[in-house]
Amino acid sequence: MNYWLVKSEPTTYSFQQLMKDKETCWDGVRNFAARIHLRAMKKGDLVLFYHSNIDTAVIGIAKVKKEAYPDPTAKEGDWSAVDLSYSKALKNPVSLAQIKAEKKLQNTGLVRIGRLSVMPLTTEEFELICEMGK
Repeated sequence: MNYWLVKSEPTTYSFQQLMKDKETCWDGVRNFAARIHLRAMKKGDLVLFYHSNIDTAVIGIAKVKKEAYPDPTAKEGDWSAVDLSYSKALKNPVSLAQIKAEKKLQNTGLVRIGRLSVMPLTTEEFELICEMGK
């Protein structure tokens, strides 16, 4: 199993909306590095859902329901989407400040490459963020 983090502005698509919808198409990603990560996602992989720009924090956990397929919102270019399903909310959101303060998370894409919207996490990083959210 692999672990990932996806970012979304809560005004665009929030974790609370995923809780309501139960599943969603994760589309609209227009970054080549993020596209590579979307295409590497496998069914059953776990995904941390991060709210960006407003209340910057990891809010909950989703699961890859369907692996990469052509992004239905792409008018041109070779872009991909995946389907995510709701897994669970974190009891306590884990803020970007908390993540940056944790020495063991200094190599995460969230700290090193802040603008990347889809990124891999190691098992240890995923588990530590989940533990911080309890």
